[in-house]
Amino acid sequence: MVMRTKHRRISNRGRWVVPCLAAAFLSYFGFHAINGELGLNSKMQLDLRRERLTKELAGLVEQRKELERRTALLQDGTIEKDMLDEQARSLLEVARPDEIVIYRRP
Repeated sequence: MVMRTKHRRISNRGRWVVPCLAAAFLSYFGFHAINGELGLNSKMQLDLRRERLTKELAGLVEQRKELERRTALLQDGTIEKDMLDEQARSLLEVARPDEIVIYRRP
């Protein structure tokens, strides 16, 4: 009586399945960690935008303070005659014949 045994040959492909899958997952998530919507590149762009908007906000705050200062002269119930005269002449671009007008840039 002869006893036969089956020998199964171990393939090299089986050993590479798990490392290949791991490399694929790491590549996918690594790419999106850098280039994705919430990745490192997006964070740098958001930081640059925040800096630009902060500078713009500082300029707007200064402009608002200037406007508040000028309107404060009008809010106490009496309009300052010189301020009203200056604004009217500036908007209408008129002057008396005996006046010299010097325009300044804001």
